[in-house]
Amino acid sequence: MNDIKITKILIVDDHAHAREAIREQLSEYKDFLIIGEAQNGEEAIFLADELNPDLILMDINMPGIDGLKTTKLIKEQHPNIIIVILTVSEDSTHLFEALKQGAQGFLIKKVNPGDWYPYLKSVVSDNIPVSYEFVNEVLQTMSSHPKKNTSTIPNPLSQREMEILKLVAKGYTNKEISNISFISENTVKNHLKNITKKLGIKNRVHLTRHAIENGWIEP
Repeated sequence: MNDIKITKILIVDDHAHAREAIREQLSEYKDFLIIGEAQNGEEAIFLADELNPDLILMDINMPGIDGLKTTKLIKEQHPNIIIVILTVSEDSTHLFEALKQGAQGFLIKKVNPGDWYPYLKSVVSDNIPVSYEFVNEVLQTMSSHPKKNTSTIPNPLSQREMEILKLVAKGYTNKEISNISFISENTVKNHLKNITKKLGIKNRVHLTRHAIENGWIEP
């Protein structure tokens, strides 16, 4: 019996040829199903409600409501929908802003099309490493704003969970954490599930940001 898990995808881009290119390069994968397309933020919000996709590929620059604002509005209503921002820019500030709005990933349009699939699969499985650029951006932002008082924020994580979180913050994948910690990859995943449940955060990059901002770890 075929046990392929299908990821339902909504494409959001104001350029028809861009949507077509994305559709063509992803349609060859049996576990990816394009269920809709939107050409602006308003349509994206409507289709997110109507179609309930698993994954939204969101262009960052669109007329009207841009991709960042659209991401924020969709995530407020559908926190379980995974959103990956699409852009032609490699500016890390865009990445940081996208993550602040709730996005789980960031994909440069000019990246080799063959790299899209493994990247998106990693995002969907929440096994994409946290980049050092992201950690640096968090630190830069913190240094340019008044530091909030975090002494009253308790850390609910066990010692083992903190060890796992520190390795996540250093950019290690689940498999690498497994090798470093001498535990199985399934055990790593179970620890991450417990960590995300305790903190109410479902994405490893957001976990890292939360831990850094609250002073639990120092990159």
